[in-house]
Amino acid sequence: VQLQAFGGGLVQAGGSLKLSCVTSGSIDSNDLLGWYRQAPGKQRELVARVPANDKTTYADSVKGRFTISRDLAKNTLYLQMNSLQPEDTAVYYCNLKQAMGDYWGQGTQVTVSS
Repeated sequence: VQLQAFGGGLVQAGGSLKLSCVTSGSIDSNDLLGWYRQAPGKQRELVARVPANDKTTYADSVKGRFTISRDLAKNTLYLQMNSLQPEDTAVYYCNLKQAMGDYWGQGTQVTVSS
């Protein structure tokens, strides 16, 4: 399974971006999908994830600003990011956990200028 993330870019503080992650294989409601990010010099951290029961989880730092969603028909995961701040600057990775394996996208750079 391959994941391709896109939608990153340069945005001013307070702006919005929407990330997308398309999988080469099919996804279903039993899969665990998530977005992670890694800023320079920091460890990769969970941003948001949506499990089989649809009870989404968010990092405290993005609650109320980011929204994760998925379209199973399109095999696509999304991350709507609003009110972006400079501390959101990072490479964002999508992740798919299935019974068959754990898969990562290549990452997309998000840069927020102050």
